[in-house]
Amino acid sequence: MLNITVLVSGGGTNLQAIIDGIENKTVTNTRIVSVISNNKGVKSLERAQKAGIPAECVSPKDYESREAFNEALLSKVNEYKPDLVVLAGFLVAIPKAMVEAYENRIINIHPSLIPSFCGVGYYGLKVHERALERGVKVTGATVHFVNEGMDEGPIIDQRAVYIEDNDTPEILQKRVMEQAEWIILPKAIDDIANGRLEVIDKRVIRK
Repeated sequence: MLNITVLVSGGGTNLQAIIDGIENKTVTNTRIVSVISNNKGVKSLERAQKAGIPAECVSPKDYESREAFNEALLSKVNEYKPDLVVLAGFLVAIPKAMVEAYENRIINIHPSLIPSFCGVGYYGLKVHERALERGVKVTGATVHFVNEGMDEGPIIDQRAVYIEDNDTPEILQKRVMEQAEWIILPKAIDDIANGRLEVIDKRVIRK
């Protein structure tokens, strides 16, 4: 059984996709042991509570320094002893100490086809705004392992989504979620839980 902790910041639609996947058995051999948010009162915490999952908030606003927050976040994650940490719309830079402690055991979903529209400053609607401004015809989502770089870890899976003429950032965001994010993130978790992939020489190899 793969025990996972899911880190969130907002509405928790990717969290819900994981919860639904476990419930309908498209994600197998997996249990969510905790959901941790860096923001109080967000929908994602409600989703976790409704599903009977321990839900907690570790907010940087409650700590006098970023270092203190980083220590508290890692400590809270460690309490649940997860096999895998899943960043599902978590808009906080992961502390170096956590990356080291959970090497090749943290995954993230990003709303573009990495290496396009990723890195510092590319998150949420900003990604889709830039994609539309640039006039690209295809975007999508990427799920990847997390390393010390921003959106630079080994890629697990990607799914393309076509951009349509009348797209706004909000419309595009919703379609990328529905056609890519909510599909490849649960699938990646299921693949990890069932030993279908491993990281070799900084690349993900499927068995």
